[in-house]
Amino acid sequence: MPTRQIRARYDDDTIAVYQAYAPEIAVPALAAQTFVAPFGFSRMTWIKPSFLWMAYRSGWATKPGQTRVLRIHLKRSGFEWALANSSLSHYDRTQHADKAAWRAELAAAPVRIQWDPEQTLTLTPQPEVRSLQLGLSGPAVTHYVNDWITRIEDATPEMQHIHALSKSDPTAAQAALPREIPYPISPELAAHIGAAD
Repeated sequence: MPTRQIRARYDDDTIAVYQAYAPEIAVPALAAQTFVAPFGFSRMTWIKPSFLWMAYRSGWATKPGQTRVLRIHLKRSGFEWALANSSLSHYDRTQHADKAAWRAELAAAPVRIQWDPEQTLTLTPQPEVRSLQLGLSGPAVTHYVNDWITRIEDATPEMQHIHALSKSDPTAAQAALPREIPYPISPELAAHIGAAD
């Protein structure tokens, strides 16, 4: 498996990403099928295509403020706009001429890219396999909320079910995970976001 590769649940038009919130944000979002107050437009909001990375981040939907896990279906065109208008959140000498060039790119880009260790069912990091996170800010948040979201699902019961299975029947838990497969992007976009074999 490539070290840095977008793996996601997607179809011809949409891609699924995850976020976890407190009920006061999640419940209105589910009702409106997009984010509404008290969701904050001024803060960076992080989206994750990996179900297991969301399980890790939210502690299987048990951490304070992260007890409701949402599966957000986005237009692929919007997701790819975010990738194209991103900057790596860390300096990479293979991607940037120097640190000053990286800082200038980071300051101008409305989207940040992070490649974090993918997780296992036991929430053990896999340093050799990285999972994508996208941090949206400014105009990217506005596009996300107003233009890209096609549907929001409550993935909390699924998260809790798989967590319970992981303790009693890991094989069944593995089989119950959402099927995430490599997401196709152009070589130019792959190079821009630092995807690599």
